[in-house]
Amino acid sequence: METRELRYFVAVAEELHFGRAAQRLAMAQPPLSRAIQQLERRLGVVLLHRTARAVTLTEAGSVLLREARAALDAVDAAERRTRRAAAQHPGVVLATKAGAAGELLSNLLAAYATEPDAVPVEVVLCGPGEQEGLLRDGRADVALLQHPFDTTAGLDTEALHTEPQVVILPAGHPMADRPHLSMTEVTTLLDLPLPRWPRRDGSYPDGPGPQVRDHTQLFQLIALGRACALVPESVGAHLRDDHATVPVPDAPAVTTVIAWPPHSRSKAVADLVRTATRL
Repeated sequence: METRELRYFVAVAEELHFGRAAQRLAMAQPPLSRAIQQLERRLGVVLLHRTARAVTLTEAGSVLLREARAALDAVDAAERRTRRAAAQHPGVVLATKAGAAGELLSNLLAAYATEPDAVPVEVVLCGPGEQEGLLRDGRADVALLQHPFDTTAGLDTEALHTEPQVVILPAGHPMADRPHLSMTEVTTLLDLPLPRWPRRDGSYPDGPGPQVRDHTQLFQLIALGRACALVPESVGAHLRDDHATVPVPDAPAVTTVIAWPPHSRSKAVADLVRTATRL
């Protein structure tokens, strides 16, 4: 299969309309239809059910859509990494979630800067879940991710730090003076529902909690008495006086890992990972 064919198929599979897919690809519809038919003949499968009113994916088409997206992401990532490797002053791009692992990141950057072959490190601060995407599509060389929130399948990783979670409450809340809370108690706080973070497609899950996009917004909502939040203990240690934290012993522990593409042969990435694991 050629990347051109995969891009054609992904456009049709996402639009489920040949006309809109052709517009998106800036091409005429007949050659697009022929390309999809040729792809089906070569694979020996039906990828799309076509009627006068609708286009739908077959089970085989759903599989190819998932695999084609991954393949095209890998091609785009290869292009970005190749161009960056050829830059006159190469460096390392490190992606991390804003507000997460702050002390660890500071110590890592300071320690790596003392290495004899250290290169400049560009830090990209991301919203929740974004750093994983930057690493996979080649916009970042290495990332700090957190289990169980981020997915590391297909990446090489080293665990750096594991910590418990705490719940952030408004200062003065009746439960703020408790020595600890259970997950059941946290999830049933009717006056302080847990927030709803966006999915990768930008939509929000159903639920009573407020929609949030970043931690600044979240912390303000908590201070106003509109929400609570489960966070790693290290995040709760740097809050303002209008917040309170209570340990949640039965909440899943959070492990910070440093992750990089498994095929990476960058000495700078290797040195950065080695420094992180030493810390």
